[in-house]
Amino acid sequence: MVATHDQLGIGPGRGAGMRYPVERLIPQLRSLVVAFAMWITVREEDVSADLRRYGFCAVVTGSTDGIGKAFAFQLGREGFDLVLVGRNPDKLRDVVDGIRARHPAARVDAVVVDLAGDVAEGIARLEKAIKGLDVGILVNNAGVSYPYARFFHELDEELIRSLIRVNVEGVTRITQAVLPHMLENKKGAIVNIGSGAAIVIPSDPLYGVYAATKA
Repeated sequence: MVATHDQLGIGPGRGAGMRYPVERLIPQLRSLVVAFAMWITVREEDVSADLRRYGFCAVVTGSTDGIGKAFAFQLGREGFDLVLVGRNPDKLRDVVDGIRARHPAARVDAVVVDLAGDVAEGIARLEKAIKGLDVGILVNNAGVSYPYARFFHELDEELIRSLIRVNVEGVTRITQAVLPHMLENKKGAIVNIGSGAAIVIPSDPLYGVYAATKA
C-alpha cells in the first residue's frame, strides 16, 4: 500500500495530523502485546539450549551497533568463535576489542563488507575468512532505512538502490556465501532480522520500501 497525503491527514495546509495511522495502529499494537506475551512464556530450557550443536563459529552482520552488536557479545559469551561483518573498520575494531576484553578465550575476526557498495569484493573477503571454520550460526542483521519519513514519490534513486542492495541483495549474498559450510556439515542455523515495520504496521506508511525489504 502506498499512502497518500489525504489518507494520512497531512494534506497541504492541513497541518500534520496523524489520525489515520493512529487509528490503524491501535489493533496492531494490541496484537504485538499478545505476541510478546506468548514469546516470553517460552520455556527457559528452550531459550538456553546449547547452540553450539550447530557449530562452533558464528557470523554476524551489522555487528557494530544495536541488535547485531548485542548478538555478537552474547554469542561470544556463549563460547562461539566469531566472524563479525560490518562496513566501518573503526567500529568493527571497537567491537572486536570489547569482546576480546570480556572473553579472552574467544576467537574474533572482523571482515569489512559494504553491502551498499562493492558486494562482490566484500563477499570474497568473507569467504576467505570463514574457510576452514566450523560455521554453525549466521545472523543476518545488517540493514538500512530512510534518513527520515518520506512519501513514496519523494524517494530518490540512490536511497531505493541502497535499501534493496543492503536489505535484500546483501542478505542473499551473505547467506549464499555461508550456507555451503552448513550443508557440508549437515547442520546450522540462519537468523534473518526483519522489522516490525513489516508486521506491526503493515506496509508502514512513509517507510513503505523499507518495510517491503525487511519483511
